[in-house]
Formats: sequence, C-alpha cells, structure tokens
Amino acid sequence: VLELDSNSTTSTQGANLQHNKAVFLPAAGKHIWAEFKLKIVDTYDKVELFAGLSELDTTLIASSLNSSANHIGWECVTDDGVLVFAGEKAGTRGTSSAATIAEDTYIKLGFYVNGVTSVTQYINGVETGTALATANIPVVALYPSFVCQTAGTNDPIMHIQGYRIFQLR
Repeated sequence: VLELDSNSTTSTQGANLQHNKAVFLPAAGKHIWAEFKLKIVDTYDKVELFAGLSELDTTLIASSLNSSANHIGWECVTDDGVLVFAGEKAGTRGTSSAATIAEDTYIKLGFYVNGVTSVTQYINGVETGTALATANIPVVALYPSFVCQTAGTNDPIMHIQGYRIFQLR
C-alpha cells in the first residue's frame, strides 16, 4: 500500500504524485482500461483528492479546483467526501456523479475509454453515472496521477492499494 499523506492542516496543502514514466495517449481505436483502489483515513470529509490520468501539472488541484486542462478521473474538492468523475479536453469539461467515500473504507474506481468516443466509469465494479462524451476526452499524453490535500483542520491520508492501466496498442 502506498500512503499519500497531505502532512498538513493548512487548507490546499498536500501531496501531488504523478508517474511520468507511464504515458497513455487517447486515440481512435486505442481503448484504455483503468482501475484504482484507494481509501482515505484521518477524515475523508476534509480531503481534496484526485485519482486518474492527467497531463503533467505540479498543482493538479490549486485553490480547491482541478487546474489541469486535460484529465480523466475522480476528484473531490467540496470538503464532503463526494467524488465527481470528470473528463477535460483542453479546458472543455464534462462531469458525471460518482460516489461518496467513507472513512477508512476501500473503494474501487474504474473507467473505460472507448477510443475518443466515450468514457464509462465503474464504482466497485458496477457501471455508474452517464458516460463522458468525445468533447471531454483529452488527446494529449496522460499520466497516472494522485492528489491528497487537506481542506484544513485535519491531515487526510490516501491509501493506494494498487492501480492498473492498460491501453490497446
């Protein structure tokens, strides 16, 4: 298990981790499957998080908003543990409802990128929400990305129990 610790009680401070040696590039006919298993401890309702694929960005969540112009994944920036599934292509954003996380409880988050046609999300193995459209699928290099920041007053920690990402050649 990888622990990503915000290590702060100051609002918007924390950790931003990107695996820049693993690159995925959405393209027609190049399907992507991704799955992330994580949990939040030290109070989920004060976490600002992102888990998914994003362009390289040293401040993926800045001023309590996702600042990446190109990404696919889950985020929580509302200080209530509510995850939103988001896709953004060059600033054109689409979202779908996802789930609410629970304290110290693993959740499995998955998505399937159908080339550049649509993105379907899965929560604990069940298809959830509405698919993201072509206009919200970035066509630039994307990297596995994780953010665990505090919304203040506590020190949330994200436990990442593994992730898998595959792309059709």
